[in-house]
Amino acid sequence: MASPKKIKETQEIIDDNVIISRYMNDVLERNATPLNVFTFCKQHHIDEVDFYSFFSSLESVQSAIWVKFFENTLEVLHKDVSYPGYSNRNKMLTLYFTLFEILTLNRSYVYFTLKENKQGLKNLRQLRELRNRFRDYIGMLIAEENATNEGKQKLQKITKPVFAEGAWVQFLFILKFWLDDTSAGFEKTDIMIEKTVKAGFDVMDITPLESLLDLGKFIWKEQN
Repeated sequence: MASPKKIKETQEIIDDNVIISRYMNDVLERNATPLNVFTFCKQHHIDEVDFYSFFSSLESVQSAIWVKFFENTLEVLHKDVSYPGYSNRNKMLTLYFTLFEILTLNRSYVYFTLKENKQGLKNLRQLRELRNRFRDYIGMLIAEENATNEGKQKLQKITKPVFAEGAWVQFLFILKFWLDDTSAGFEKTDIMIEKTVKAGFDVMDITPLESLLDLGKFIWKEQN
């Protein structure tokens, strides 16, 4: 009678983080995305059933990577005991600075997925879930901002969705700028973040002109 096979005690547990890590490594090492779930799982000795318990497709892995970037950003922010006491403008600045620090740590992957694969606007599909999470977070900040100003509470239903969507467009603009930034330490991106956040919050205070002109001058200088 054959004895049952002994299960290896050191057998790796497959979870979403393992799949994401191997997917990103695949992209960086091969300079190409995996062909399909079958070849990806075969390459990394993952049972397809394990893969599908976390993701429905390789596209959903791509989307999850961006969500992880954002979740890691919020985790860093919430570990800072001073963060809850920041003004909403400084919370926004800290959010951007931290998020782009994390993106910089993964710049090779981000650069490939958004620029080198030459898929154009199709690349933005992987940002859809990040957009939802980002807009929800910005909406929370706007709700807090409105709650501190009685005169703005009546405009909250209008301001919240409009500003949240505007902040997302702002993020995409900064992301594009960062991808093209060749300055040391991406210091020009830091300047762009400061100016766009200032302009955005000045719009909420209905005093946008000076900040928007300052932002426009900076963009014009960088583009010429």
